[in-house]
Amino acid sequence: MKMSSAIRAALLALIAFAGATLSSAARADEGFVSLTIYKAGWIIGGSGGGGVLTFHGRSYPLSAGGIDYGLVFGGSKTVLRGRVSNIYRPSDVAGVYGAAGAGLAVGGGARAIVLTNQKGAVLELSGRQVGLMANVDLSGLAITLK
Repeated sequence: MKMSSAIRAALLALIAFAGATLSSAARADEGFVSLTIYKAGWIIGGSGGGGVLTFHGRSYPLSAGGIDYGLVFGGSKTVLRGRVSNIYRPSDVAGVYGAAGAGLAVGGGARAIVLTNQKGAVLELSGRQVGLMANVDLSGLAITLK
């Protein structure tokens, strides 16, 4: 059975596309992130802070800030550490991360969160929150490289 050249060409193009897609996904890498976030609010809240991305043995300073809207009351400091995956270069960490959540910290408490930005970077962070903070809100966190 002979294949026409058009079918052969389409099949080769499909195989090449699949190979390029798989090889680019295989090159995605991961790094380590440390963030300190200060948060305060009354109905509408704000957060800000900074941290460090460690990627391929180099450190990159980060700044973070955001807005919370919903039931937000109090102030807190949260120190988070963890990994960031699905990145190709340090700038892939930069972006807007959104979340809906609820929490209560009186004195101190544990915190864990998984967030994704528009570039596909995935942050898996955990740490401790100290202060007085009650929240049931929608929040956004913007991370930028300094």
